[in-house]
Amino acid sequence: MAGKIDAHIQALGMILPAASAPVANYVPYVRSGNLVFVSGQLPMWDGQLKFPGLVGAEVSTDDAYQAARICGLNLIAQVKAACNGDLDRVIQVVKLTGFVAGVAGFADQPKVINGASDLMVEVFRDAGRHSRAAVGAPSLPRGASVEVEAVFEVA
Repeated sequence: MAGKIDAHIQALGMILPAASAPVANYVPYVRSGNLVFVSGQLPMWDGQLKFPGLVGAEVSTDDAYQAARICGLNLIAQVKAACNGDLDRVIQVVKLTGFVAGVAGFADQPKVINGASDLMVEVFRDAGRHSRAAVGAPSLPRGASVEVEAVFEVA
């Protein structure tokens, strides 16, 4: 039987991807006490990088918002793996840090990272409200437009 959060995700019409393996010398998450630190997630879906390029050039702000949302789904998949498949163990989304690869002068990083932030509140409701940083970057791994990392409190 699926937990309450999994049932809510399904009711929202969302599908979680499988937790992806790291592509370099790091682990996808580390649990320290009741905190799970999830490594930066790219907008990967079915093994494909979605919305590659610089925001403000090849990628629109709206598409980058969708990229951040995909990053958020990947974050949730990782914390689900950290909780042995039980998302009901998530007590709080503590912090998101989002990185946006944009053209020089691009200043709408907060609008982009809202894609991940909005998703966390949709999925976890009040427990999805979090602190956050939205940072501009000249480039990201694999040419991604967005990368998001997170800290979750779990039982």
